[in-house]
Amino acid sequence: MYDVTTLSRVGAIARKLGITWGGDWTGNIDRPHFEVKSNWIMPKGYKIEGQVIIPTNSKYQVQLIVEDNKPKPIVKDDDKMQFTNETLKAAVRDYLKQAVDKKLIDKSHLEKFDAGTLTNGDLKGLEIIIAQRSA
Repeated sequence: MYDVTTLSRVGAIARKLGITWGGDWTGNIDRPHFEVKSNWIMPKGYKIEGQVIIPTNSKYQVQLIVEDNKPKPIVKDDDKMQFTNETLKAAVRDYLKQAVDKKLIDKSHLEKFDAGTLTNGDLKGLEIIIAQRSA
């Protein structure tokens, strides 16, 4: 799932923070493994900008909770909407705009599409909502 280079970089950061990393283990190396003890205290000079929620099931996304306490999903590269041509992109945008104009969905979804942050999963969910509300 993750390459050795990325895990080694994250492991180096964890080591500086006093977090046990499975990549440092001898004999049975487990690079994706990190352990934070219940009495762990952040070293001076570091500041956590938010809270990261890592799901135990890989079908769910990692979430970042920031100051306003609203979950902000971290979009995986493979979930970003990518189009092979502008005609298809324009068709999806028009589909969403029509749904907004008919008040089937909130305009924030169209804004997310325009900003490039609407995911494939978001679009699939919107298609279901639009179909249900159109019936």
